[in-house]
Amino acid sequence: MIGGGLLKIHPSELKLPFEVKKQSSCCMQLTNKTDHYVAFKVKTTSPKKYSVRPNMGVVPPKSTISITVTMQAHKEAPPDLQCKDKFLVQSVVADDGATTKDITAEMFNKAPGKDVEEFKLRVVYIPANPPSPVPEESEEGISPQSSVLENETQSSTLFDAVSRSFKEASTGQSHEEELIISKLTEEKNHAIQQNNKLRQELELLRKQSRKSSGGFSIMFMVIVAILGILLGYIIKET
Repeated sequence: MIGGGLLKIHPSELKLPFEVKKQSSCCMQLTNKTDHYVAFKVKTTSPKKYSVRPNMGVVPPKSTISITVTMQAHKEAPPDLQCKDKFLVQSVVADDGATTKDITAEMFNKAPGKDVEEFKLRVVYIPANPPSPVPEESEEGISPQSSVLENETQSSTLFDAVSRSFKEASTGQSHEEELIISKLTEEKNHAIQQNNKLRQELELLRKQSRKSSGGFSIMFMVIVAILGILLGYIIKET
């Protein structure tokens, strides 16, 4: 930013993106620092290369206006994008209420007792499309992105293997438990069947004993004892 007693100019240099066979533009702002109307005029050392809109006008008191500078398309780029072009901004106090129609070339002529401010701005070319940084390949010729993808694949494979092993272990454990439960159930059912069979035989012996002697025989007592031992074993196992 530069300025004097009348205008403040921003920026202090014109930075134009440069691209072969394409136009480019930038903006410049003029701010009136005074309580008067200020007339301005913009000149350049290469008028055929640039278009300035507006190239002259009036800035009201304590106001700001924008100027657009457009560079015409170039067929080729200059060496190292160096540019020697310059712009000149002239400003002078104008009559109150003055407009662009009231501006004349003589207003900017220097004369004794007349304050005409002049500011020079240089043009700077900047690359329109700066190259983006490219990740360097590793020593084995594999890019960092490929390495990341490979690590992700290896991690995913390892996770799947662990999960599969865990599921297999869980499935095996459940199968063993099912076999044990099934075996115990079969043994319990068999014991119940044997118990029912013994009850039927006992009932039959009771009937026979009542018919023959009217009391318990020694054989009946032996069977009862065996039945009691068997029932105690069954209850203990279940």
